[in-house]
Amino acid sequence: MRAARLIRMALLIQSRPGLTAAVLARELEISERTVIRDAQALQEAGIPVRSERGRGGGYFLAPGYRTRLTTLHPSEAETLFLSGLPSALRDLGLSDAAGTARLKLTATLLPSLREAAESSVRRFHLDAPAWFREPAAPELLPELARAVWSDRAVELTYARPGQGGAAPAAVSRVVEPYGLVLKAGTWYVVARIRGARKERDGGWRTYRVDRITALAPAPGAQEPFVRRASFDLAAHWEAGSAAFARTLLRTTVTVRLTAGGLRRLPAVVDGAAVQDALASATVPDAAGRVTLDLPAESEDVAFDQLARLGADAEVLAPASLRTRFCERAAALAALYARAEGTEDGEGREDGEGAEGAEGAEGQR
Repeated sequence: MRAARLIRMALLIQSRPGLTAAVLARELEISERTVIRDAQALQEAGIPVRSERGRGGGYFLAPGYRTRLTTLHPSEAETLFLSGLPSALRDLGLSDAAGTARLKLTATLLPSLREAAESSVRRFHLDAPAWFREPAAPELLPELARAVWSDRAVELTYARPGQGGAAPAAVSRVVEPYGLVLKAGTWYVVARIRGARKERDGGWRTYRVDRITALAPAPGAQEPFVRRASFDLAAHWEAGSAAFARTLLRTTVTVRLTAGGLRRLPAVVDGAAVQDALASATVPDAAGRVTLDLPAESEDVAFDQLARLGADAEVLAPASLRTRFCERAAALAALYARAEGTEDGEGREDGEGAEGAEGAEGQR
């Protein structure tokens, strides 16, 4: 533990000469007294660390000296590709490795290039989790990540969502985990069922990590599995996401949209549904309205989505959904009619009170 901290301290001083004890203590999460002791330990190990007092002082390495502790470990190099995802690194248990990797990389750069390299960190940040939801890392995520890094087959137990209010069903599978994906704050693992070569889909499966209830090394798997060189995680996920989104669209709604409604449709409906709907759109009528068939998950989902378009959308079919919109419109009209009548009555009372006040003021 201390050895790793000493390496980080030496790299910090090399990449950012003049750091004070207070700054080093904050970076290394130790006390300033420990910084002083660690600096002495580095000197005893042959690394020429020196401290200077006063304005512009701090810790420096002897002129011309550069530590040779800058060779990247493979795991550190891999984490550089995730350096813009601090929450993901933390969930995977790779924060320390990523921090050390960035320090090593910074230490290898010429002073003139360090500021350019660090500027990207100051200017770009990716916050993956969704709003209004406290992200929670699944308990088995770090262990699963180690299996992904080392190409180790695992046996996992997965809780399938129950149907019709039934309890989740537990299923066990021996899989080869190919990659992890963080989507809107939720972790997924893309894996291939071991020995599933005869299946039409090749045995590829995607599991939500927070539904994995148990994880263990695959029985008899002593060696890493042979990863398919042609596998592209990003392309696989994109294709799978599009296919999954379309399987959810089980209902079709015929709707007439104004030009404004057509323009706002992509803001309230998922991309796959929008593409199919636009492909079915008719030629605009004399009023500029188009009629199209909109795929949706259900009538409830379609009702919530199209309600956001207000009077820019008119549902033509199914009749049951059109009836729901008629009932909603009638309820809103009645609500606002009552509210308007109340405000008028209050307005008359206020007027009478104001007129009486003016009379009293005139009498004074």
